[in-house]
Amino acid sequence: MDKSLISAPIPTIRRLPKYIHMLKRLKIENVLYVSATTIAHELKIEPILVRKDLSITGIIGKPKVGFEVEELIASITQFLNWNNTEDAFIIGVGALGEAILGYSGFKDYGLNIIAGFDIDKKKIGKKIFGVEILPLDSLEDLIKRMHINIGVLTVPASESQEICDSMVSSGIKAIWNFSPIALQVPDEVILENVHLSQSLAVLTHKLAKKLKG
Repeated sequence: MDKSLISAPIPTIRRLPKYIHMLKRLKIENVLYVSATTIAHELKIEPILVRKDLSITGIIGKPKVGFEVEELIASITQFLNWNNTEDAFIIGVGALGEAILGYSGFKDYGLNIIAGFDIDKKKIGKKIFGVEILPLDSLEDLIKRMHINIGVLTVPASESQEICDSMVSSGIKAIWNFSPIALQVPDEVILENVHLSQSLAVLTHKLAKKLKG
């Protein structure tokens, strides 16, 4: 059975990339085996939680030895479907959109942004970090013709729902939303919201408590 088709709790899925990052570092350091206890200690996660997370990928550790690092990397990668690269479009190439285009690591996570879309005439026709920027009014046609499944949305809140609707009607099946509003999509469309303000709120709240303490 394809491991990527196995369902898992969202908290587990969010922790798996942490394991990947640690395991890749261990691989560079020529570490061959690692235990769930070691992973838990380094990442400050309960050992039983690590064992449950890893078990869902189907891998089985060896008694008194642990998990083979390379095998564990491969197992998690397959579970997350990062071994299959998916082409994507990014809509909105402002400061945030450009920053996302500038990050070359997405291909390691199965995401290949092949085109950007914007209304800024100064950007249209140019390449940003090797990705061509196209006019927004060509988005729907290209989604249909190229069978694009993933859209990355980095436009202002005032424009995001309209563009989201356009993406969905053109066949987009998953949206990675960086816009600061709650988008409305059909049940069959996958929506993952990235709330930078929420993350910042946690940071500043913890900092305020630390400074007062």
